[in-house]
Amino acid sequence: MNFVSISFLSIPVAAITMEELINLVDESVRENNRLWYIDINASKAVDMQSDENLLNCMKSCDIVGADGKSIVWTSRFLGKPLPERIAGIDVMENIVLSAHQKGYTCFFFGAADAIVQKLAETYTLKYSPDIIAGYRNGYYRSDEEEKIVKQIVESKANILFVATSSPKQEMFLYNHRNKLTNINFMMGVGGSFDVIAGLRKRAPVWMQQMGLEWLARLIQEPRRMWKRYLIGNFRFILLVLREKFNKRPVPH
Repeated sequence: MNFVSISFLSIPVAAITMEELINLVDESVRENNRLWYIDINASKAVDMQSDENLLNCMKSCDIVGADGKSIVWTSRFLGKPLPERIAGIDVMENIVLSAHQKGYTCFFFGAADAIVQKLAETYTLKYSPDIIAGYRNGYYRSDEEEKIVKQIVESKANILFVATSSPKQEMFLYNHRNKLTNINFMMGVGGSFDVIAGLRKRAPVWMQQMGLEWLARLIQEPRRMWKRYLIGNFRFILLVLREKFNKRPVPH
């Protein structure tokens, strides 16, 4: 894989475009390799400062991509500019389209039964049932993980999307990466299934372009998201200022 990475808060973030990433996914499938992708946003940048497991995941995956305008803007502020934002949901949508065009198959793991089933129906109607290798909900006990991994492997899917909370989705892929060797591309996509299935609306394009997608999510789910975004965004600013100027630890 040929791409340049920059050091962002001690994590190598790929300086690639969406088109380049989709080409890497295509190459991975064609050559029967495995590519593990994690996207980073302000929330993950903050969480990985105190969550060693998440930090290890970020350092162990094959590509870290910039999901969030804040990451792109910050890279420029730090003098290490990234070319563009690559939103996780857009990565998934582009890869599913590519799967339809090139005959690849996808496994969708996460969300509630009704949500993941609706997502599979949506993609079946939009594209073809041939792209669906399998799907299952994201609610499970730890002792069920081996069974889930077996289901994914036996589906013979080329691509795996895991839609649970972070860092749960990253830890699932990290813990089972040596058993998912037949998967050519895998990534966590958070709440993307909810959007595709129509349960939650994505922010308007103008808000996405202005880096205000987090605000739209906060408005939709204030009780669940206020701490993550209001306190988290403040801590992210402190992290960036520390990186730029004084290197002193940010208080937890």
